[in-house]
Amino acid sequence: MAHAIIEYSANMEAKIDLDGLIDCIHAACIETGVFPLSGMRTRAARRDHFKLADGNPDAGFFHLVLKIGPGREEEVKLNAMNHIFDAFHDFIKPVFETSPMLTSIEVFELPPELRINKNHIKEYLEPEATAAE
Repeated sequence: MAHAIIEYSANMEAKIDLDGLIDCIHAACIETGVFPLSGMRTRAARRDHFKLADGNPDAGFFHLVLKIGPGREEEVKLNAMNHIFDAFHDFIKPVFETSPMLTSIEVFELPPELRINKNHIKEYLEPEATAAE
């Protein structure tokens, strides 16, 4: 069970390859070893209604929300967060350097008693893909 949710201002759609960004974040999450492939879900959520700083209509934002199950040490979570944020910033660098933009990231642990997961995705994955989990 792992989620990466990319919230973004609608005005970023014309500037960023969103499918590429989703691929980038998904891969970065898996690279950390913290987010299991069989439970990884990455998605983007466009925000049409927003106001940033002084209201400049060219200003945009990206906010990454990472959700994981409990049990990892703080250093492991921090390293994973930094790796993902670095990969994200490498991807958006051309736009970040030329557009007013706010970026952020948060990591949340989801307690097992307050969630229900039911899936069988491992049955559809290649055996070597889940061997590392």
